[in-house]
Amino acid sequence: MADPTPADEHVVFRQYLDAVGLHGMAGAEAVGLSASEWYALSQLALEGALTSGELAARTGLTTGATTRLIDRLERAGFARRATDPDDRRKVIVEPVADSLDQIERAVGPARRQITEVLSRYTPDQRAVLFDYFSHAAPAFRAATEEIRDAAAHRRQGEGDAAARRP
Repeated sequence: MADPTPADEHVVFRQYLDAVGLHGMAGAEAVGLSASEWYALSQLALEGALTSGELAARTGLTTGATTRLIDRLERAGFARRATDPDDRRKVIVEPVADSLDQIERAVGPARRQITEVLSRYTPDQRAVLFDYFSHAAPAFRAATEEIRDAAAHRRQGEGDAAARRP
């Protein structure tokens, strides 16, 4: 089998990213969440609890939009607000443990199938894959911030241009 060309690698990587994105959207839809809500809940499940400010920073939402997102997660039974034990003026948001079973059921098919895929690899090969994942995740988060910053500057420039029109 010939080595893949850079163009082939690009296509394979795009197909992989599209499949992961599509899976995330399907998981969110299966439990009645938007993509932002799904991501926020994932962050809460990973961390255990976050302040609304930390959640806003991770999702890239404004504080007002984050408050509304938390309200929706709370109404759906996925999260709850609690007083920060270290600073009673702060509110932390934590996942509702029982609700995470619903998420596990939604992502169960992917976990099962990806476990089967990973079983094809040796421990050394899996170590390389997980090394990639551990470096790729921060790279994607950094790229996301670059995209958001560029979009904000573009919107600001459009607003400045509109303000200068007679």
